[in-house]
Amino acid sequence: MYSESDLQAAVDARVLTPEAAAAFRSHIASARSAPGADEEHFRLITGFNDIFVSIAAVILLVAVAWIGDSIHPALAGVGVAATAWGLAEYFTRQRRMALPSIVLVLAFAGGVLGSMIGFLVKHGEDIFGRHPDESVIAIVAAAMALITAAATWLHWKRFMVPITVAAGSAALAGTAIALILAVVGGADKPNVDLLMSLVLVAGLGVFTIAMWWDRSDRVRQTRRSDVAFWLHLLAAPMIAHPIFHLLGVTQGDNISSGAAVLVVGIYVLFGLVALAIDRRALLVSALAYVLFALTQLFQTFGAVELNVALTAFVIGSALLLLSAFWQNARAAVVGVLPANLASQLPATISPQPAS
Repeated sequence: MYSESDLQAAVDARVLTPEAAAAFRSHIASARSAPGADEEHFRLITGFNDIFVSIAAVILLVAVAWIGDSIHPALAGVGVAATAWGLAEYFTRQRRMALPSIVLVLAFAGGVLGSMIGFLVKHGEDIFGRHPDESVIAIVAAAMALITAAATWLHWKRFMVPITVAAGSAALAGTAIALILAVVGGADKPNVDLLMSLVLVAGLGVFTIAMWWDRSDRVRQTRRSDVAFWLHLLAAPMIAHPIFHLLGVTQGDNISSGAAVLVVGIYVLFGLVALAIDRRALLVSALAYVLFALTQLFQTFGAVELNVALTAFVIGSALLLLSAFWQNARAAVVGVLPANLASQLPATISPQPAS
């Protein structure tokens, strides 16, 4: 299986002409009855060897962390980060294997952060005392997140794995949230509503960055589209969970009928946004909440024994219908948007051969 990035790389290397690549895309789109831009491709595995190498890499990284931790807690993270970088030199730069590259970049970022956490576990009390001030905790957390973001930026410059930008964005979001908590106080036991509000704002920021990457590749033929995919995957739960938390959906076993209807309405709004930007992450991230809300509605109207089954039937049918008619629904949504806005969104038609 070859991705759009591979096809574009072949064009850049002059293995294929732009006309041949465009004709191939048009043929695939015609065969699938869907424009290539609407398929939301991303590379995960190219064969079972990706899974084999990923499993082997995880085993090795766990062993390195275990050995490092037996010497010093910080060495566990250092060893994982160094090993992940070394493995990426071969499996990412030379072999260009998708799943192992994702595993290795996450291991690298986690190793960098873990090394600092391990150091604090061992020496934090000696440096900051037994009960450090809340603002100190927040500043230290922000510094660790910022260092992790800088490390992921170096990884991106070297290997350019699409998920790296999302990992770095998550670290930067953590930095910003920690710094704000340091200013307002309550970093040790922050107000949950405040924390969720900050996460929501950060999620909207990540969403904006994702749209910038999407806008730079409207027909989704390059690595930039893969970067946008992972950013949307990060932004979606950062937007969905805080919204439903602030509505009180996560704070009890039951919600009112009015709240349940509001949840369904927000999910419909998420669906319209997903159609406009041609990304499905928002629909997936909010799925658990709308399932819960519909279950409560069916229970309210007396369908107690079948409320779960009815909910699953309604949502499953609706999502399958939306998937089957995604193009038509998307064309309708984009068609009512202002022309200057619609022109910034991902293309709704297949790319045409260059003249």
